[in-house]
This record gives sequence, C-alpha cells and structure tokens, in this order.
Amino acid sequence: MYQYDAIFFDLDGTLLPMDLEKFTKGYFGLLARRFSQYDSKALIDAVWQGTAAMTANDGTMTNEERFWQVFSGLMGREVLERQAEFQDFYHTDFHQAKAFTAPTPLAKLLVTQARQRAKLVVLATNPLFPTCGVESRLSWLDLAISDFDYVTTYENASFCKPNPAYYQHICQTLQLDPAQCLMIGNDLKEDAQGASQAGLQIHVVTDCLIPHGLSLDMWHHSTLAELQRTL
Repeated sequence: MYQYDAIFFDLDGTLLPMDLEKFTKGYFGLLARRFSQYDSKALIDAVWQGTAAMTANDGTMTNEERFWQVFSGLMGREVLERQAEFQDFYHTDFHQAKAFTAPTPLAKLLVTQARQRAKLVVLATNPLFPTCGVESRLSWLDLAISDFDYVTTYENASFCKPNPAYYQHICQTLQLDPAQCLMIGNDLKEDAQGASQAGLQIHVVTDCLIPHGLSLDMWHHSTLAELQRTL
C-alpha cells in the first residue's frame, strides 16, 4: 500500500542544493561567453524578459513557444535559426555551472525512497529550461529523466510556478488526486504556496530556503538529511 499517489520533487535548491542568485549569475556568465557575438547585457535582459513571459504564461502556448516569441522579438528573428546552438550550450558549456551548486548523494537516495512511498515520482522543476538543461542538472546528481515518471520542461508545460495551474496540469495529465500527492520543495511561494493552493500536501526542505516573507510554520519542514531519514 502506497502512502501517496505521487511525490513531486523540486530540483533547484531542493534535490540540487544551491544559492539561486550565485547559480543564476554564473549560468548567465557562461551563456554570455558562449554567445559573445551578442551584447551581453542585451542577451541577458532578453533571457530575463523571456523568463518573465514564461512565468506569466496562461496556457495558450507552451513555455518554449512563449520564450522564443519574446526572446526573438527582442534579439531579432534571425536568432530563431540558432536554436540548435542554444540546445548545444546546455549539453556542453552549461555543465560548468555545476560549480555554482552543491550536489548531494541524498538526492538519489530520496528519489529511490520515494519509489517505495508513492505510485509515481514526478520532477516538478519550474519549467523554464529545455529538456537538455534539466538532463544536465540531473546528471550532476547521478540522476536521469528516466528516474522519474514525469518531468516538467519548457517544452511540455504551459504554466509555471507559483501558478496553481502548473500543479493542476500535472495532476490532470497523470490522473492524480492532488490531495493524495506530496510536493517537496524549498521555495515557500513557488513550491509550498502554489502547490497547496492546488490541493497538494507540502513538505518544505529548509537547506536552501526561499521564504518570500511567508511563514515556514504553515507547512511541514525539515532539512534534506532529516527528510531522507523520515520519508
């Protein structure tokens, strides 16, 4: 008898410990270096605006389509011809961003344990990255997309955290009862509040906590190591 229908894991700051600001700065530095033919400020500003558009996405198109609509509008339509180069970046240069994270063997242990507690295990990482970007980050943890029953990416998602519709879409896709699902994350707004508004149970990992001014006491919480001992 499973305890949950599904266990959802956030990635950045949860399974993959990191200082999000440090990681983002390092990641953008690598991106600007790879695409040095563009003005670095214009490139990064366009990525941020594309990201904001994905975060505000309303379900009428995928996050991938939304990003490239905004990004190409700012950088010029010819950038669309270079999408394969951007994909290659996540398979190559992006791996250097591992230095801005703190991979832990606890991640793989937790995913393995979740298999014993739930029918399905979902990687509910905010779908702002292409699949190749998710694959690369998982590899730093000795994990793969195949270790999960479902993984959100910018190709298959049309909403983002903290929109409850992001979680509702996963539950509808997998035919899950949100009340029988557990979301594990480190961001009180994106993971805890967003998922709880969609009806999921919540556990907050506090190692890389992002509080957004919300009270941690509203939800069950622990360190990643404590969770590994109790899941």
